[in-house]
Amino acid sequence: MAILFKGLFFITLLCVPCFARKRDNDDAQKQFLEFFEENNRYNAEFGRYNEHEPGMSLQEGNSKPDFETNFLGSWKLDSPNAGVAAMQMQLMPNNKLVWFDTTALGDSAIKLTPPENCPMNFERNYADCFAHAITYDIETAEIVPLKIGSDAWCSSGGLAPNGDLVNTGGFNKGIRAMRILSPCDTCQFKEKNIALSADRWYSSNQILEDGSFLVVGGRRSYNYEIVPATLEFPIEQHGFPFLMETTDKVENNLFPFVYLLPTGDIFVFANNHAVIINPRKGETVRSLPDLPGGSRNYPASGQSALLPLELDPVKPDYLSPEVIVCGGNSHDAFLFVDGKPEAEKVYKPALKSCGRLRMLEEGATWEMEEMPSPRVMGDMLLLPNGHVLLINGAKAGTAAWWCGDLPNFTPTLYFPNYETGNRFKELTPTNIARMYHSASAVLPSGQVLVAGSNPNDRYNFQMKYPTELRVEKFDPPYMDPALNMFRPEIIPPNPQLKLKYGKKFNLQIKLDVPNVEAGDLKVTMYFPPFTTHGYSQNQRLLVLPVNMEADKTHITAVAPPNGKVAPPGYYLMYVVHRAVPSRGIWVTIG
Repeated sequence: MAILFKGLFFITLLCVPCFARKRDNDDAQKQFLEFFEENNRYNAEFGRYNEHEPGMSLQEGNSKPDFETNFLGSWKLDSPNAGVAAMQMQLMPNNKLVWFDTTALGDSAIKLTPPENCPMNFERNYADCFAHAITYDIETAEIVPLKIGSDAWCSSGGLAPNGDLVNTGGFNKGIRAMRILSPCDTCQFKEKNIALSADRWYSSNQILEDGSFLVVGGRRSYNYEIVPATLEFPIEQHGFPFLMETTDKVENNLFPFVYLLPTGDIFVFANNHAVIINPRKGETVRSLPDLPGGSRNYPASGQSALLPLELDPVKPDYLSPEVIVCGGNSHDAFLFVDGKPEAEKVYKPALKSCGRLRMLEEGATWEMEEMPSPRVMGDMLLLPNGHVLLINGAKAGTAAWWCGDLPNFTPTLYFPNYETGNRFKELTPTNIARMYHSASAVLPSGQVLVAGSNPNDRYNFQMKYPTELRVEKFDPPYMDPALNMFRPEIIPPNPQLKLKYGKKFNLQIKLDVPNVEAGDLKVTMYFPPFTTHGYSQNQRLLVLPVNMEADKTHITAVAPPNGKVAPPGYYLMYVVHRAVPSRGIWVTIG
């Protein structure tokens, strides 16, 4: 198969002149331009690329094609019982996954240790010996129970610049809580029960260029606030009438899709409407066209991602970020299932439609296409090579307890830079239903870990769709064993690589393939998201161009220009060889 990236050099960058505000940004601009001039001379000599038009795939040109494979992926069971259902999930920089569930709905399937450790359940006021959060070792599947006090049910979150998990909101006594978990083997959540300025049940979270977090919405909270990665801070709240305007009879605008743009503004999508706001001023910068077809946010619960941010090396001042929104259901679908006896429920078919929008372009309009199958409550993950994976969810109904039907067992791969009509490919199905309250995460290995599913109000193993505690790993097509000979290996730098905005950095690689050139490689940087309810908050993939040194064992790239393009913090860095990614290493920037 012809895989996504066929081009030469990529890097994420907003219009370079926009960064010339301080002396260090001037230096960064100079280094970017020198880097591009060097690439242009190198590629002109070998005739590597042709004139590039805005909006055209960076893969166009004379570079080698991506490696083909007929491998459709494979599944394996990683753990038979994780003990806690994965409602919310975050990959930490110590290669542990943290996931947690509600604390208010009874026992989990794993107890806290030691056995006598039974703290008071903050929500229900009794001694609770059961864990509602765990860390999960992605290499060994070792499980360690965690204590969590206030209820984090339907909360939001993200990784702070220092690698801490910052978790915001939840339910009941946790509805204004904030929790911080550091990435260490003995760390426990630090919590403040009244930290936020409004109720944040079903809110969304986006890290900003300075490392603070934008917390948007929540049920009947028509505002947003900006919070630092600490438990003590002054209130900074802004009214946001857009959230009231997008509320319909069943809401359909919870967990809004929120993305930081390279301008520093914020794109917000709720229900089927979209705007761009200036988060500090509390102003709407631009209203965007509605997405046709139905509702896309909870409880209709479609999927969304900011597509990989790539730099055109021929025109480094051109960057047009693009969002994709897929699936969901009709505006009234929830009314046909919520609170009704099973015999009276009508599970309306989920949407198959997807829309793509270049948010910053004048006259922006949605480009529509269709998935091979309908999907609601699924996850949308950016893979290390820039492909997009749709996974989990159902084909009918909506999110919420007992409101979905017909599991969508089949992952679908999406190729953003293919022509419309040729972008989707169905992969090997699983045999485990991943319905409401399931989650997934991209791992340093390039595998995808999948856990959770509990469309019930308790841990219930007798239902049609029971509480699911099994954990799977999925190998995407680039994990085909036949491609291993083409897979780069990054020699881990010691100490850990710390990038500076706009500065060059070097990587040592091992790739025993003849005639490899810089145009065959790229570096990608992945900000690991906080995933819950089908939305991977803070997810971001940056694509950097490379130069290759004469010894073919070292490559050079330039770090992203600033925190608007790459918010500060921990990223997984991969080297990708004609769509085959290396194992990722952790790096920091900012």
